[in-house]
Amino acid sequence: MTQDTDFLRQAIALAYANVEQGGRPFGALIVKDGKIVAQAVNEVVGTKDPTAHAELLAIRAASRILDSASLEGCTVYASGHPCPMCMGAMRMAGVAAVSYAYSNQDAEPFGLSTAAVYADLARPVDQQTMRIRHLPLRLDGEPDLYAHWQQHH
Repeated sequence: MTQDTDFLRQAIALAYANVEQGGRPFGALIVKDGKIVAQAVNEVVGTKDPTAHAELLAIRAASRILDSASLEGCTVYASGHPCPMCMGAMRMAGVAAVSYAYSNQDAEPFGLSTAAVYADLARPVDQQTMRIRHLPLRLDGEPDLYAHWQQHH
């Protein structure tokens, strides 16, 4: 547990430093075998990129450093509750575990909670606030896209 809290303290310290630089209060570390592989802060404000969350930037850096799209065996330490986008990316990358210090409840009074997004995603697709449609379009004269990928893979 001590190592976990040490890594979590480092993620929080990154978040504090990011606030001092004009950024949002989020920092993240990716750890494998007890060693920090990558770290990042939220860069949404500076880059105007809504996907430039600390966790995603750390995932991208760790993947480059480990030369792999798989982050199996890695743990993410985040200052705040990862949003659904970041949580999904961690799952897609095979991250083994995530620990965070500040909850969505902690973030709510400051407009930083993603609890409403989690709640919306838990609803059936046809009841979510974003319109989501399946249009099974195929290109004439082309093989099935996924079969085409499999042949070239």
